[in-house]
Amino acid sequence: MNVNTKLAIAVSAALMTVAASNASAEVTLYDYTEATSSYEDAYIDGSFSTTDGNQGQSAYNAELSLDYDRVFSSPNRNVGVSFYADGSISRGSNDGDKSDSTYLANGSITADNYFRPGSKGAFWYGSADLGLKKDADDPYSKVGLGLGYGRVVNVTPMAKAIRLVEALREQGALTATPSKAVYQQVANIVAREDEYKSKFGYGSYDQHWIADIEKALGGSLGAGGVIKANDVLQNEFISTRKYGWLVRGGVGAVITNYDGSDGGDPSLDFGAEYHRPLNNRTQFSNVASLSTIYGDDDTAYQVNNAMTLTHELTDKVDWENAWLLDYSNSGEDDVEDVTTNTLASTFRYYLDNQLDLTLTAKASKVSDDIDNNNEKVDTSLNMGVSYRLR
Repeated sequence: MNVNTKLAIAVSAALMTVAASNASAEVTLYDYTEATSSYEDAYIDGSFSTTDGNQGQSAYNAELSLDYDRVFSSPNRNVGVSFYADGSISRGSNDGDKSDSTYLANGSITADNYFRPGSKGAFWYGSADLGLKKDADDPYSKVGLGLGYGRVVNVTPMAKAIRLVEALREQGALTATPSKAVYQQVANIVAREDEYKSKFGYGSYDQHWIADIEKALGGSLGAGGVIKANDVLQNEFISTRKYGWLVRGGVGAVITNYDGSDGGDPSLDFGAEYHRPLNNRTQFSNVASLSTIYGDDDTAYQVNNAMTLTHELTDKVDWENAWLLDYSNSGEDDVEDVTTNTLASTFRYYLDNQLDLTLTAKASKVSDDIDNNNEKVDTSLNMGVSYRLR
């Protein structure tokens, strides 16, 4: 064997080793290359608590909320639609305390249109907002237009592909860890679930869907593996995973306002988002916004920030943590600024893909420099039921 032959063999062996190492390297959510995709989350949450004994009267608190979020993503644009509604009724424990109820609803739509399709660069956006709440003179409505930079990518399909492979490996239906390219193929098929529903019908689409996933994984999962794949994808729920960031800034106009004042006030709006999976089971997100509204004689400010951290403890239990900040400055000298901070921690147990039980500890503090007996921190511990519509 001459020197050149030995050298060729050595190089070939080295390349095979590197290829095998890359193929077996642990896949992460960042390995997902997003095609045209979308995600949709819709929940109804309800909770009820009551106390009695050693007090003037029985006290209770009931709350019902609807939370809807949908994003259509394509190389050209991202369109986001969100809606939130909340209603509650409560009564204090002192004699003579009357029941008090409240409700609110907010909806918005935003379209980010990229100047260069498929990029994570510059875009222009249009937005519209609508709000309703109890005792308001008019609904709140606003439109906006501006520029932005960056992109947020939905990587939930890869999270589902990772969970699927994990389950099939534990069962023995898969004997080897797939390459990252195979994970990508599986994730792309998972992301096209709605396409399969449209093509084959809701009643039988899953047969074709699972069959194509089986082909991507090598073509032979066996009957047990197919059943397991169907169970993971249909009966287990994985919370939405995203990564990336974006910033936006623009101008808007308030068409109508809660206080019944004349519309047409201009606004200057800024927003930012940051999403990062800390690992395959932990998602961190932060969404912030600042809106300045220029009235006839004053300038109002509204600042909102929502920071969340969700960790998947098991396939059935998620631990969700949130810090919500709301600051409002009306711009009027005789009206105090209002700052609300809320901390919440929730354990969510999934009974199935649609129904889950929640246990939530919450602390809320309102600071407004007004003598209205709300200086203390409000705390609560509630059990609830959440039903996933989509």
